[in-house]
Amino acid sequence: FYFRNKHRPFLLFVSLLHVHTPLITTEKFKGRSRHGLYGDNVEEMDWMVGKLLDVIDKEGLKNTTFIYFASDHGGFLEAHRGNSQLGGWNGIYKGGKGMGGWEGGIRVPGIVRWPGVLPAGMVIDEPTSLMDIYPTVVQLAGGAVPQDRVMDGHNLLPLLQGTVQHSRHEFLFHYCGAFLHAVRWHQKDSGTVWKAHYTTPVFQPEASGACFSRGICPCFGDGVTHHDPPLLFNLSQDPSEASPLSADTEPL
Repeated sequence: FYFRNKHRPFLLFVSLLHVHTPLITTEKFKGRSRHGLYGDNVEEMDWMVGKLLDVIDKEGLKNTTFIYFASDHGGFLEAHRGNSQLGGWNGIYKGGKGMGGWEGGIRVPGIVRWPGVLPAGMVIDEPTSLMDIYPTVVQLAGGAVPQDRVMDGHNLLPLLQGTVQHSRHEFLFHYCGAFLHAVRWHQKDSGTVWKAHYTTPVFQPEASGACFSRGICPCFGDGVTHHDPPLLFNLSQDPSEASPLSADTEPL
């Protein structure tokens, strides 16, 4: 592919099977990680991404290639074999894959590399979306996004290059399947990020932060709880969504 296209613009989209169940791992990587098969899968994915980056470097394309590494959801917590938990880990964030509202299912790695244009070591703490990839790629290719419809994504380049300080996303709607579970509000004047949960999965066991007895959390039915009024969190101060706000404690 790159031999045919290295002298002209190209788009390479790589959708890895890793780290998805059934955690298929080649013999070379089995037993490499202290975190079992899931860890082996992560290490093999890391190696595969490294091989791709090596080719880009070897062909002299490093400074002219925009690379965006991301995931479509947070780590899958319920993966297990017998009593061994084999799933991912989402740090301080509650929940994981298959949960339409909790941060552990929504926040994903967003790692960008473009040495000729973007400074190294920069961290941007602004709400963005995988929906932003499309308008960003269109911009890089010199095209224009369709004007006959509303586009949910925004070009990331101004944010990445520092010409703007804040994401253009004021609201992000978080669905589980066809059901709206949560909404994020990026308050423009203060930069504070608020999130309201209208529906949350029922964790089993309750303190586990996941749905082990079901295998994955459902989006509707008896496996969810509806909240009226919704649960409200200030993500800027409480990113792990540990303390829902109430009108009594937070008049604002």
